[in-house]
Amino acid sequence: MKNTLSLIFDRYTLALISTVLLATLLPCRGQAAEVFEVVTNIAIALLFFLHGAKLSREAVIAGLTNWRLHLLVLACTFLLFPLLGVLTQSLAAGIVGTQLALGILFLCTLPSTVQSSIAFTSIAHGNVPAAVCAASASSLLGIFITPLLVGVLMHTNAGGAGPAPLGAIQSIVLQLFVPFVAGQILRPWIGGFIDRHKKVIGLVDRGSILLVVYTAFSAAVVAGLWQQVSLRTLALLLVLCCVLLAVALVVTSQLGKRLGFSREDRITILFCGSKKSLASGVPMANVLFAGSAVGAIVLPLMLFHQVQLMVCAVLAQRYAREAAAAAVTDGLR
Repeated sequence: MKNTLSLIFDRYTLALISTVLLATLLPCRGQAAEVFEVVTNIAIALLFFLHGAKLSREAVIAGLTNWRLHLLVLACTFLLFPLLGVLTQSLAAGIVGTQLALGILFLCTLPSTVQSSIAFTSIAHGNVPAAVCAASASSLLGIFITPLLVGVLMHTNAGGAGPAPLGAIQSIVLQLFVPFVAGQILRPWIGGFIDRHKKVIGLVDRGSILLVVYTAFSAAVVAGLWQQVSLRTLALLLVLCCVLLAVALVVTSQLGKRLGFSREDRITILFCGSKKSLASGVPMANVLFAGSAVGAIVLPLMLFHQVQLMVCAVLAQRYAREAAAAAVTDGLR
């Protein structure tokens, strides 16, 4: 129970909430906002450089043999979720408004998480090497697939308001992919340092995201975000996020069973195919959308992020108990 609570109510969640409150009470304006924007762009490049430097090519290569699992995870991430986003777009717009509905659609285009997907798979006694490969592949491919999906789906559903696909990809390549590749290239020389200082690197990693969140929400607050989003709207948005996650969990679970995957692989598919990355989503939104729009665009993602942590923490603990009970049963036979 203690482990579950620590996963649900971790310090980073509190830091995210505090950052939004700080941006609400003390948003950066004028020249300070311009300085923050420059610093944020540097922080995003650093964030993806560290992602590249941390990613072990050996772990990815080791998991590549399970290609059916990886194709299913990618299909759930980049086909199922966008389809759900498109199908619910009109309903979501009628419930929470056009801007937040576009945020839900953006959420559906994002890659899977890496760290939490692997962590939950490990707790639940799933196929950890496959989770490392599937989550890493999703994160890497998302650099290209997400802007394409955003450009096509949001351009269509926003009446031309979404970014153009080619321009989005160019921005993503320059600000995210180039630093990522640089990190991968330099990994043989800096990988040891990165591995020895994981806590410090983690602080830089999460600190970069907090900076992006503060800058994005500051611009949104100045533009009148909280005059447009009431507590009732937030509650309805939370319900939509819960429904979206529930559908994704049910579909990934059923697909794993019907396609004959092992228990370990089904766990990996469940956790890697049903989750969305805050670490990738916030920087991507900052690159793809205008400053004042970013806050509303990432708000559904922040809510979904917390819901997926809460639900997956409970599921991981349940799978762990089932695995322990099965081990005891096997030992008695």
